[in-house]
Amino acid sequence: MPAPLCLLDGASMWFRSYFGVPSSITAPDGRPVNAVRGFIDSMAVVIAQQRPKRLAVCLDLDWRPQFRVDLIPSYKAHRVAEPEPEGTPDIEEVPDDLSPQVDIIMALLDAFGIPTAGSEGFEADDVLGTLAARERHDPVVVVSGDRDLLQVVADDPVPVRVLYLGRGLAKATLFGPKEVAENYSVPVERAGPAYAELALLRGDPSDGLPGVPGVGEKTAATLLAQHGSLDQILAAAHDPKSKIAKGLRAKLLGATDYIEAAGRVVRVATDAPITLSTRTDELPLVAADPQRTAALATEYGVGSSIARLQKALDSLPQ
Repeated sequence: MPAPLCLLDGASMWFRSYFGVPSSITAPDGRPVNAVRGFIDSMAVVIAQQRPKRLAVCLDLDWRPQFRVDLIPSYKAHRVAEPEPEGTPDIEEVPDDLSPQVDIIMALLDAFGIPTAGSEGFEADDVLGTLAARERHDPVVVVSGDRDLLQVVADDPVPVRVLYLGRGLAKATLFGPKEVAENYSVPVERAGPAYAELALLRGDPSDGLPGVPGVGEKTAATLLAQHGSLDQILAAAHDPKSKIAKGLRAKLLGATDYIEAAGRVVRVATDAPITLSTRTDELPLVAADPQRTAALATEYGVGSSIARLQKALDSLPQ
């Protein structure tokens, strides 16, 4: 197997690091660096395990895109920090001592020359989905703690797998179409798209998606197993001769407007215009700017994490 392209869900990983690494981890001047330490250490582990030749840390340049809010106004509404004046972007509620650490992470990635990828007006999920969908050469490993990304799994034109961090990196699970089908009872031949349709039907309170009232994960999975796709489920709901129970038929037909709007909200974009921070997504084997990297590592007290990252890179084929 050729070395994979690793796509890291940046925000997912540093949020998990922030809450998973003790806040007692601080820089020499006392500033918290637990998220910095955890993120760099996690990246080192992923590199050592997956042995990529290419890698990009994917960024949320717009965590709540307007096109999704226009379709489903409740989308992530509960995560907005405070009401903003009309016409100004919503600010995501983030712990006070995490935002400065994200700036440190970005400075370290820049000094090391590790590629970041983003798209104005799109979420990190869309960047991950687009980069995975456009790949034609290497297998892809998407690293995230967000279940929504299970929709990108595929076998063609290249294998796309999701290293799911829901229970932490030590217990991470690698999902492909087979694993998604087995765990969520969706058709294996279209496991990725079917997972997105499952999420659409059942809803997702963490994203402010209501779902179809009265349709939970089990019912959604049963419908998909019986009919194969959301389009075929809706066709059956509109067909009075189909075997869908009367009550369930009424629920589906009553949620037609939501289902139509939610498609573009739930499904990740595969055509977002991506901007890379570096010329290519090739993973550097040594720091691009060793002096700046060393200075930042010393300033923030993360020299041991940078050393672990370099050790992981040293293990890769030259």
